[in-house]
Amino acid sequence: MDSKGRYNLALGPNTFGFEAPGRLFLNFEAPALYEESLKRGETMMTAGGALLAETGQHTGRSPKDKFVVRDSSTEHQVWWENNNAMTPAHFAALLADFRAHARGRDLFAQDLYGGADPASRVRVRVYTEYAWHSLFIRNLLIRPEAHELAAFIPEMTIVDLPSFRADPARHGCRSETIIAVDFASKTVLIGGTSYAGEMKKSVFTYLNYALPDAGIMPMHCSANVGPADDTAVFFGLSGTGKTTLSADPNRTLIGDDEHGWSKTGIFNFEGGCYAKTIRLSAEAEPEIFATTQRFGTVLENVVVDPETRVPDFDDGSKTENTRAAYPLPFIPNASATGRAGHPKNIVMLTCDAFGVLPPIAKLTPAEAMYHFLSGYTAKVAGTEKGVKDPEATFSTCFGAPFMPRHPAVYGNLLRDLIAKHHVDCWLVNTGWTGGKYGVGRRMPIRVTRRLLSAALDGSLARAEFRRDPYFGFAVPQSVPGVEPHILYPVKTWQDKAAFAETARRLVMMFRENFTRFEAHVDQDVKSAAPQMLVAA
Repeated sequence: MDSKGRYNLALGPNTFGFEAPGRLFLNFEAPALYEESLKRGETMMTAGGALLAETGQHTGRSPKDKFVVRDSSTEHQVWWENNNAMTPAHFAALLADFRAHARGRDLFAQDLYGGADPASRVRVRVYTEYAWHSLFIRNLLIRPEAHELAAFIPEMTIVDLPSFRADPARHGCRSETIIAVDFASKTVLIGGTSYAGEMKKSVFTYLNYALPDAGIMPMHCSANVGPADDTAVFFGLSGTGKTTLSADPNRTLIGDDEHGWSKTGIFNFEGGCYAKTIRLSAEAEPEIFATTQRFGTVLENVVVDPETRVPDFDDGSKTENTRAAYPLPFIPNASATGRAGHPKNIVMLTCDAFGVLPPIAKLTPAEAMYHFLSGYTAKVAGTEKGVKDPEATFSTCFGAPFMPRHPAVYGNLLRDLIAKHHVDCWLVNTGWTGGKYGVGRRMPIRVTRRLLSAALDGSLARAEFRRDPYFGFAVPQSVPGVEPHILYPVKTWQDKAAFAETARRLVMMFRENFTRFEAHVDQDVKSAAPQMLVAA
């Protein structure tokens, strides 16, 4: 029953009522999990020592197949416009079928923490059908010390059985794929998908539900801290640069994806990173690239040379959503505690594929709440079937799929914390400049890093600003080391009329999207909407 290669034949007391299961591999560490996954044909080793897994038809999350149990405890707490509902009876049937499905099957289990703050973390046991899933979640959550494991009693349970197929008629779901969350029993059931990210996001979903009642703000963000204890938080949807920009060799990484903001400061929910690897290079992102070349990292859906097994991170033939999952200590300057003080800066990252947003803008508290609730980024051609031109995506709070409560709950918490701690807020465009996707170019990362450095060291807050004529927020007129024209998006476009038309179109998208929040915010937040000060 330990992590040294032995297993427990009798599952014991806290085992979720599985019916006559096979062996339980409890709290195995990386070497034993490598051995088991390779022996079972789940994975292969790459040239650098990482473990490579393929997730089949599901190469990303399945948000339409995620359901929350609707009962007396959640009826008035959950934002049902954003969350699919499941009846308690359907969940009970699903749970019974999960237990029966485990009959005779070997299972892997990890006892882990969600949350680096002992006062607010959740103790979670994760059962998996695959050995590599067990390594994945061991990398991503926080691993207790040996003496803590001896007395570990789970509060939350996740069961991940990819071979299980849900029955929509019997289980009240949409397809054979199911992610079912019961907040009352703190239970998550995942079936019909091998995509490992569903497990980590299930813990995030639970914390997003539980923590606001304690006055703690859960955030889909990365975070780091500088030498002067100046913490920075980076909000952003997938592909906007949360992981890349927070992995700064001059700052200590707290975490790359999920954090809480409590009365004592920022704390990581996780003990690892889940980085996108498409077009990853040693030159542009050396710290992240190095993690893909070592034992213990799990690579998902990365193409490798069949002979040398050297990864080709430029190959997106399987999916653009290739990933690396590794423990936080694999980043040289990672925080040992996962905690830091209150932030001095908040950065909201957006990948504007329309190419009309400036590379950086300073936000008032009302503007920060407006853009937080908006959660804007854009899809580009080729990333999804049928996408030919840039498409605006508004994911409220920069993480709508993981938000069980109404966005106003999170928005008001954030606004109060910003005001209380006098935080500077910035909107950063990591998308396109000089034209929309297919015409312009991606914002140079050196420009983004230079602007962020100026924001985080405090010098940018003292710059001269102008009002953007379309969006109304403050944009620096000049920044040392940055070409002046790039701060004026219209100057980077050859076709000025096309710029004006595109900017006006995006402004209207913002305003139309925000109508669903207007009843829940104050007038100053409504007034923070893009004003389009230029003539239409």
